[in-house]
Amino acid sequence: MKKNKKIIITIDGWSSCGKSTVAKELANALGYVYVDSGAMYRAITLYFLRNHIDWTHKKAVKEALENISLEFIYNPQSEKSEMYLNSENVEYVIRDLVIAEKVSEIAAIKEVREFAVAQQQKMGEKRGIVMDGRDIGTIVFPDAELKIFMTADNAVRVERRFQELYEKNPNITLEEVKNNLELRDYIDSNREISPLRKADNAIILDNTQLTPKEQFQKALKMAHEAIEHA
Repeated sequence: MKKNKKIIITIDGWSSCGKSTVAKELANALGYVYVDSGAMYRAITLYFLRNHIDWTHKKAVKEALENISLEFIYNPQSEKSEMYLNSENVEYVIRDLVIAEKVSEIAAIKEVREFAVAQQQKMGEKRGIVMDGRDIGTIVFPDAELKIFMTADNAVRVERRFQELYEKNPNITLEEVKNNLELRDYIDSNREISPLRKADNAIILDNTQLTPKEQFQKALKMAHEAIEHA
C-alpha cells in the first residue's frame, strides 16, 4: 500500500445502515479525517427549529444560512470529532428523534444542500478524508477513489435504529421508528435535489448478515485496494 497516498472515501446509503460507524472506523484505521455530513444537516435542522425558521420560504432559508457556522472539533474524551453549531457543541442534541423527523425535509431544500455541499467539498480539498451521507459519491465527491454504498434489510435497520433511540428515550415505540425510517427513505430517494442513489462505480456493502467487525474488515480491504491502485 502506498503509505503517503491519500484518497477520498465516500460512504452513502440508507438510514441506519451503519454508515457512520464504518466511516469512523476507516478514518481511525487509515489516519484520515472523518466528516459526518448527516450531522451537518442535523445541525442546520436544529437551528431552523430553534429559531422558528419557515423553511418553505426561500428568503428566510437564505437569511438563516448566513447566520450558521458549522465545524467539527475533536473531543479527546470521546475520541471523536463532534458537531459545533455557532460555537456550541450540539453533537448529542442533534441525535434526538425530533431532529430525525425533520432533517430529510430540510436537507431536501436546494439552498441548504448547496450550503452544506460547498462546506463538505472544502473539507475534502486536502484529501485523506472519509465522509458518509446520501449524495457524497454522486454529488459532493464524484471523483472519489473509493465509493461504498451501504444497505441492509429494512427490518434489521428498524431494529438497529430502535435500539439506538431506546437508550435515550425508553418511551419510543418500534412503530414510530419504522414510520420515521420509511418517511426518510421516501424523501431521501425522491427529492428533486441530490436524491439518494448508488453511484455507477460504487461498491455495494450489504451488512444485513454481517457483524460490525466483519463489515469493517470488508470496508478496510476495499480501502487498501483503492489506495494501492490510486
